[in-house]
Amino acid sequence: MTICPDNRSGGLDGRLPHLALTFRRPLNPTLPHMSAIPDLSTAVGHTPLLRLRQASALTGCEILGKAEFLNPGGSIKDRTALGLIVDAEKRGLLRPGGTIVEGTAGNTGIGLALIGASRGYRAVIFMPDTQSREKIDALRVAGAEVRLVPAVPFKDPRHYVHLARAYGESLNEAAPGSAWFGNQFDNTANRDWHEATTAAEIWEQTSGRVDGFVCSAGTGGTLAGVGRALKSRKPAVQIALSDPAGSALANYINHGELVAEGSSISEGIGSSRVTANFQDAPIDLAWSIPDQESVPLLHELLREEGWCVGGSSGVNLAGAIRLAKALGPGHTIVTVLSDAGTRYQAKLFNPAFLREKGIPVPGWLDRAFPS
Repeated sequence: MTICPDNRSGGLDGRLPHLALTFRRPLNPTLPHMSAIPDLSTAVGHTPLLRLRQASALTGCEILGKAEFLNPGGSIKDRTALGLIVDAEKRGLLRPGGTIVEGTAGNTGIGLALIGASRGYRAVIFMPDTQSREKIDALRVAGAEVRLVPAVPFKDPRHYVHLARAYGESLNEAAPGSAWFGNQFDNTANRDWHEATTAAEIWEQTSGRVDGFVCSAGTGGTLAGVGRALKSRKPAVQIALSDPAGSALANYINHGELVAEGSSISEGIGSSRVTANFQDAPIDLAWSIPDQESVPLLHELLREEGWCVGGSSGVNLAGAIRLAKALGPGHTIVTVLSDAGTRYQAKLFNPAFLREKGIPVPGWLDRAFPS
């Protein structure tokens, strides 16, 4: 795969030749002279970097988005799911025919359900009932048994993570070894997988010329894993957290306190606690990003460049622009386009909903959905 060029300005040739490389999957040794992918797990990862034209022009930097929405389950959480499953299999915690149990805002559950099905497991997913209908439906289509629960703080025993853990324990009490709780927030196999795979891809695709990496954090696995790996290769690289309003993580990085202000319509990112995956992440800069800044960016990205991405990608892009401005022109910044905007159509592309939240509505969106 190659970094997608800027179609209006002739691509990367002559400007960033170090980025114009090919990133190929290994050939399948069981199929001589063919490059067919043998199973779903093999299709996870190896996503291209996309040059984000508008953001690059605005900042004078090369801002590149890792196209994680191209994973088979539609999000970066396919990587997390695969890393957790592979680790559990190696440890003997997930056995043939077993049940995967997880608490998730949706995308990790989709990845676990799809990869699990391809490897002979069933999935039971506990999920807050506030998440998008599109993700809930996608989980059910993927074959997961979905248990919707009220959205409550993590300290409440009715929190979806605690309920998932307890359910997994109950299955194992009835039939020892029959179930495995993924524990994506505090199972550091999540972080380790991103360190070994996502970061390695970014390093190869930029030929090591990456100056900064920025993304939001839910479990913290992507930010911590990629940050650790890039720092080990290039200590001067800047790692930044782009945190949605309503999350306490940016304040924790900047002031040492878990204090949250405001709210956000983004899903699956932000936290009120420091997870095991987020702990010791090598973060240099952190910002709290309001929806009024991030959502217009993803609307513009769709309208001007054709990439339809979700709310977390808007937060990530806002962070990439801030990091580029902090570093100055001429730098290469990588961020993550986590999933597709079609999973949040009723929120991100609903003029009435956006107005209710005080978020600007572009004219083209009003024309697409007249009241």
